[in-house]
Amino acid sequence: MIKLFVTDIDGTLLMPGKNISAKNIEAVHKMIKAGVKVVIATGRMYRAALPIAAQLGVPVPIISYNGALIKSSTGEVIHAKYMDTKNILALIKFFEERDWHLQSYSDDVLYVPKRNDAVKFYETMQNIEAVEVGWDGLRERAKNVPKLLSISANPDETLTRMFEVQKVFGGQVEITRSAPPFVEFMSLGVTKAGAIKILADKLGIDNSEILAIGDSDNDLQMITTAGCGVAMGNAVPAVLEACPRITDTCENDGFAKAVYDYVLLGNRD
Repeated sequence: MIKLFVTDIDGTLLMPGKNISAKNIEAVHKMIKAGVKVVIATGRMYRAALPIAAQLGVPVPIISYNGALIKSSTGEVIHAKYMDTKNILALIKFFEERDWHLQSYSDDVLYVPKRNDAVKFYETMQNIEAVEVGWDGLRERAKNVPKLLSISANPDETLTRMFEVQKVFGGQVEITRSAPPFVEFMSLGVTKAGAIKILADKLGIDNSEILAIGDSDNDLQMITTAGCGVAMGNAVPAVLEACPRITDTCENDGFAKAVYDYVLLGNRD
């Protein structure tokens, strides 16, 4: 029996840039009515995830920054894990030397060295506004940073950056990809899966009672470690290959289908 349902946002709960569908909202309400706790787990900053949670119309915990921050939708901090200043400064230097875009998040504010097309794309996608501070400004804001993020021009460039960063920083920071253009860096050991365990332990819920659903590389670990992992039909190949349970696509409300198939067991009342 599923007691904790954990969902990614983009490409899972909703199509990027869109609102949550009425079918998915209805499915969430039916789960909560049945006593299931619903949690959002996202790479987004908390401030960018909060309006999505509000669309559900019910209070839900939010795992943001790929697991670095767990906070209720009413503002209570449940858990936080920030990056070491030494690693932040080293990554900033690494990216500045190569003239690769890197953005930082401190105290839930998005900081960028300069506003470019990548930043404008990100602002539109996340419905937030960045603060341009220059490279020195990033260095001056190296406290309470849960995550750094790089945006590439294409997927091949993203993989190149991941490879180059892994060579230098592997074993020092957590490195993942949440979308084809995004490489993300957190404190070593910070993952959505780790945050789910922290939250489940606080709630007294066993791993066998947890369902996790997602579509991207940064969802892979939570999907494969949860008692019941579900991949979206539009998931990246690595997620589809690793997960025996695959629902419909996000566009076709695969989220709601997963709720009825694996949680409510066909009960739509």
